[in-house]
Amino acid sequence: MSLTVLSPGPLTTVQDEGRPGQAALGIGRSGVADRASARLANRLVGNPLGAAVLEVTLGGLAVRAEADLLVVTTGARCPGSPHDAPTPLRTGQELRLGTPAAGLRTYLAVRGGIAVPPVLGSRATDVLAGLGPALVAAGDVLPVGAPAAPLPGVDLAAVPGPAAGDLTVTVLPGPRADWFGDAGWAALTGQRWAVTSESNRVGLRLDGVPLERLRTGELPSEGMVRGALQVPPSGTPVLFLADHPVTGGYPVIGYVADADVDRCAQLRPGQGLLLRAG
Repeated sequence: MSLTVLSPGPLTTVQDEGRPGQAALGIGRSGVADRASARLANRLVGNPLGAAVLEVTLGGLAVRAEADLLVVTTGARCPGSPHDAPTPLRTGQELRLGTPAAGLRTYLAVRGGIAVPPVLGSRATDVLAGLGPALVAAGDVLPVGAPAAPLPGVDLAAVPGPAAGDLTVTVLPGPRADWFGDAGWAALTGQRWAVTSESNRVGLRLDGVPLERLRTGELPSEGMVRGALQVPPSGTPVLFLADHPVTGGYPVIGYVADADVDRCAQLRPGQGLLLRAG
């Protein structure tokens, strides 16, 4: 069984739960940017939660089934596809995703999972490190695995879609919050940060009134995790997402609550992010 890619849209990658536990070797976890949406997609077609899916950025993906398949999309809702509802895709039938009105990333799960060869134990494409499968391209034939579990018997998952306006998330103090003091923390949590067009799977670059350091010395590189708010010399934070670097040399003022990082992965350039102290 397989899917043929007719068009990848702006960016489509193969993703799963990533490569946890290898940071000491310099290997980041990577994996799906919006874990909740990807896991929902896999559950709806009876896949293990870690089965590989297609992560589609801003729609545009077109695929053709080379066998009878069961598929579902979750995350950002694209015109042209039944959403949050498992749907048969018959042999020769095409699925074309339009541009979502809200949200950024859509997940296409196929019953059996996308069965490209794993790299270092995962099928995730890490765009920063260049690990994993290549970016999905027109003409690719993606193998589909055999079903591993019964279908859940769910016709529709009634879940809310990504926010179209400003998003409010919880932020907790980081290990270098003292480099900015109370005034810096108040500035971080007291203004609207705008997502810039320089954002990607590595992180969200935020624009706003720059944060001022109380300390200006050099900082040895430290370990980084998903959700870290790192402040470069510009003073405007970067919120690390799935393909964040393993280490970093700029101070981390705070961390976005883990569940909220998935919601941040759906933010588009120009949307606002409000960081509220937890």
